[in-house]
Amino acid sequence: MNKMLLFTATAMPVPQETELTLWEMIIKGGWLMIPIFILSIIAVYLFFERYLLLRKYTRTSSSFLDKIQDCIYAQNIRGAIQICQEENTPMSRMLVKGLFHTNLPVSELRAMIESSANLEVSSMEKGLSTLATCSGMAPMIGFLGTVVGMVQAFYDMAMAGNNVNITLLSRGIYTAMITTVAGLIVGIIAYFAYNALTARIDKIVNHMESTSAEFMEIIYELKKQK
Repeated sequence: MNKMLLFTATAMPVPQETELTLWEMIIKGGWLMIPIFILSIIAVYLFFERYLLLRKYTRTSSSFLDKIQDCIYAQNIRGAIQICQEENTPMSRMLVKGLFHTNLPVSELRAMIESSANLEVSSMEKGLSTLATCSGMAPMIGFLGTVVGMVQAFYDMAMAGNNVNITLLSRGIYTAMITTVAGLIVGIIAYFAYNALTARIDKIVNHMESTSAEFMEIIYELKKQK
């Protein structure tokens, strides 16, 4: 009896531990991993491209408006325009529009500055709609992979008949799980990136609004002195 148990114990195969690498997981995810990967590249590129640009726009000198005010009071409009052009930010480009038309009535000048500000905001928001699309599309593709994987698993079950085993079903299960995880990861990253960029743009817009209000007060005081 003991010899039989010893023979059975030695005859049983010992399961080998294998590590699944990232590349192997991607391969097992199937062809739906390709569009998810493309969306991830687009999302990362748009985030860093917009972030670096907006970061440059937030680095405005604290004495910038004071220099503009000094030039305006000194009747040196050309000098104020030159300072704005050297700054080269949405706020400075907005003020250049107003400096070129300081002779207009205050109401018309305010409308022109607001129009210029809207164009600058639209330029800063370029690419955000694509980023939002990536955040919504990636999980949807992942869920599509879940459906495709389950269909594949049931198909394999139907073809196997009575010889169903876990190894046979692994292909569909891998596709179902891995694409879902990948899609959710890309969607979460893109969603975070979208909100981070939106918050930074809102900060710049608020600064532009306060600066334009101060600029209009300077122009109003100048016209009142005349």
